[in-house]
Amino acid sequence: MCTNISFSPNCTVGTFELVAYSPVFLVGFLVNVAALRAFISKWKLWTNTHIYMLNLAIADFILILSLPFRIYDTFFCLPVNSLCTFLMNLHFINMYASIMTTTAISVHRYVVIKFPLHVRSWRRRKETAVAVCQIFWILLVTLAVVFREENSPEKLWTCYERRKCFSLSLKFVLLLVLCGFFIPLLIVVFCSSQIIYVMLKRRKRSEEQRSIIGIVTANMIVFLVCYTPLHVAFVVNYFHKFPLDPQRWNAPVHMYLRVSEWIASTNCCFDSISYYFLLKKFYT
Repeated sequence: MCTNISFSPNCTVGTFELVAYSPVFLVGFLVNVAALRAFISKWKLWTNTHIYMLNLAIADFILILSLPFRIYDTFFCLPVNSLCTFLMNLHFINMYASIMTTTAISVHRYVVIKFPLHVRSWRRRKETAVAVCQIFWILLVTLAVVFREENSPEKLWTCYERRKCFSLSLKFVLLLVLCGFFIPLLIVVFCSSQIIYVMLKRRKRSEEQRSIIGIVTANMIVFLVCYTPLHVAFVVNYFHKFPLDPQRWNAPVHMYLRVSEWIASTNCCFDSISYYFLLKKFYT
């Protein structure tokens, strides 16, 4: 049994983590600081869309701030304790906050383009945006508390590695994959496709409208590329039977999980570039 086997974590320098997460931290930190500074300096001009964008910036920035712990753990191996559980929960809470907020932005811009008159007549748009963001955070923190045992210290091999004999529960995997990714993915793809369709139907398209088509398409592709591999990895890791010996974990399945976690983390860089700078003229 897993609980009867004691291994010493391997704290050698991981080239992959160093090479992969260092540029993500540097680029993500710079672009998110720039985005937050731009938002705060013009807070009087905020619309409901800016509130969603600010929420997305906060989620991405907190995720970025957690990456130095992961890089540090690669060199010096943090002790496996409650801090590790907190760091893992912090990472995934903010990742799913980003997913949910991106989904809300997709729905919002779809409604703006599809039903512009209805949107203009809606007076409490800012209050609604604030309430939606608050619901996202309350829901995610509540789920992290309810499922806190999933990443408890006794189930961790290192601060960022689970013991493979303690797989995630089926209920938790389904929650992450279906509610945390697949349903938001369907919404993002539907809303983005509808926006592109509406724009392409117009005989005369301005330069701004052509930019919107390109940006919406790029955002949808980035969402797919960044988050699909990780959720496929959750499913594969649940059904894959790992050997008890950690020295044999460097199999393709385990490496795929590590790479997919990094790919998901890169989304915090793309969010800033696409939403905060390229779309600033689109949302009003």
